[in-house]
Amino acid sequence: MSDLQLSLVVVGLLVVAGVYLANWIQERRFRRRLGEAFDSDRGDVLRDPAPAPTLRVEPQITGPVSVRADEAGAPGPRGGEAVPAAAASGPLTEFDSLIDYVAQIDGNTPLPERALDELIARTTACGKPYRIAAFNPHSGQWSDLSRAGRGAYTKLRVAVQLVNRSGSITPAQLSMFCDAVRHCAEQSAAMASCPETLAALEAARELDAFCAEVDIAIGANVVAGEDRAFPGAEIRVLAEGAGFRLEPDGVFRLRDDQRRTLFTLDNHEPAPFLPEKIKNLATRGLTLMLDVPRVPDGLKVLDRMFDAGAHLAQALGGSLVDDNRVLLSAAGIARIRQQVADIYARMEARGVGAGSVRALRLFS
Repeated sequence: MSDLQLSLVVVGLLVVAGVYLANWIQERRFRRRLGEAFDSDRGDVLRDPAPAPTLRVEPQITGPVSVRADEAGAPGPRGGEAVPAAAASGPLTEFDSLIDYVAQIDGNTPLPERALDELIARTTACGKPYRIAAFNPHSGQWSDLSRAGRGAYTKLRVAVQLVNRSGSITPAQLSMFCDAVRHCAEQSAAMASCPETLAALEAARELDAFCAEVDIAIGANVVAGEDRAFPGAEIRVLAEGAGFRLEPDGVFRLRDDQRRTLFTLDNHEPAPFLPEKIKNLATRGLTLMLDVPRVPDGLKVLDRMFDAGAHLAQALGGSLVDDNRVLLSAAGIARIRQQVADIYARMEARGVGAGSVRALRLFS
């Protein structure tokens, strides 16, 4: 091989590597932005769920059964009606038979406080969201252990979530969870019961595969023309006039009456819209984003997002485009709307209504 041929091969490899690196950086940037934009809504659903990558569908593309814990085990029926729990027979804390694996600890004497602390530590180490309901024989009441404080508890129902955006629970995680439950029971000669794990793992994998298919975000961009930029102060006035609120992390969020995020408005460039700096900031683009499975009445919200984008584009003198800078037409938006409608129909058929408690837990 001549020196010229060798040089051409090296140059070609460098070009390929450069394209791959650019795509990787773009993907990492999007995943970070989506996770940060919607993360503030997730704290109360279950403790510390781990975020995971979400598939973005570009606009040009033409993509809880709750039961009493004493009745719950491996995932069961997929209906959507909650079953109230009676204090006399089971915890007031409701678990979901589709996504919760619930173990039991039953004793005649109070569980040592040290054993409860160790159970919490070891269950946390499993790496999946969990909840513990504890029974106090003196009051005859069940309560959430994380909120109830310490007491004389003789029975526990310990639930670990089988699926969230970090994926399905692994055999090692479920084994660690069951070991933690059994170890806690041994501290006071109580009886521990863990449902069959193989069926739970298989159900978790199947549910995770379904979630991956419907876990999408819809985004649209408002971009400036050549040699132009949008002033930050004007962006803020227009966004707040449309109902957005600029939050401390530098993202505008449009929320409903229950404080749930409907969609977000973010800087298309890396710098966030920090409240103390936006006045002196200018950008060549804005990004609107809707997290499809987490939003109720998603089709109405989708229409509202595109309307907001069109209004911003007109007011700022920009254009509403997809990530390839292709203008969004009415026909293109209609195709996106149909795709989202199909996703919502699949979710409803599976008993995971968009924006429901079950959906918020699964897509966290």
